[in-house]
Amino acid sequence: MNVLLIDGHPDEGRLVSALLDRYQAALPSACRVRRIAVRDLAFDPNLRRGYAEAMPWEPDLQTFTAALDEADHVAIGFPLWWGAEPAQLKGLLDRVLLPGWAFRYHKGDPMWDRLLAGRSADLFVTMDTPPWYLRLVWGDPVMKRWKNQVLGFAGFSPIRLFRFGQTRRGGAAKNFEKWAGQLEQAAASCTDLKQADKAAAMALRTDHATAQAERAS
Repeated sequence: MNVLLIDGHPDEGRLVSALLDRYQAALPSACRVRRIAVRDLAFDPNLRRGYAEAMPWEPDLQTFTAALDEADHVAIGFPLWWGAEPAQLKGLLDRVLLPGWAFRYHKGDPMWDRLLAGRSADLFVTMDTPPWYLRLVWGDPVMKRWKNQVLGFAGFSPIRLFRFGQTRRGGAAKNFEKWAGQLEQAAASCTDLKQADKAAAMALRTDHATAQAERAS
């Protein structure tokens, strides 16, 4: 199994990286692992004209998308800032998850093909907010969006979610081993997850012009 680890924190040496270290160490020995920190990628995070005009991928985005193509399982970690992921990670989603590459609308009906199907995912978010408060008061919007409107929309399945907080007031130090243990269990079991046919989904990809025409139809 090819495993891609994505560190979504803009700074190095933070809690997200330490948790990914423990996740990586717990992966089965047969896994082939690639790790990418979004902060190390050089690209314009602003999809300047939306889908109206193709915006060529910079070399680092070409490298990232090649790694995503190879991946059978992806683990993503990031801190929760103002209810969402940090800006560069959001920009990565905008630039990479494009029509024709990550999804493809159908002609004549409102449905779509999930072109990144065949991959499973583990997502963890660190936060100052207690997870129970995120769920009960805010309705868990960040996790719902990532599961249903980002990863799930593009075809990832199954998707396992982990909420780690609160990190402030000594919470990170106090709970680190517990949180790391949860991720270690997830990593050790990733090869047991059942994925769809990755090759069949990727075979439906189109170029930008075709995707634009289909999207407009």
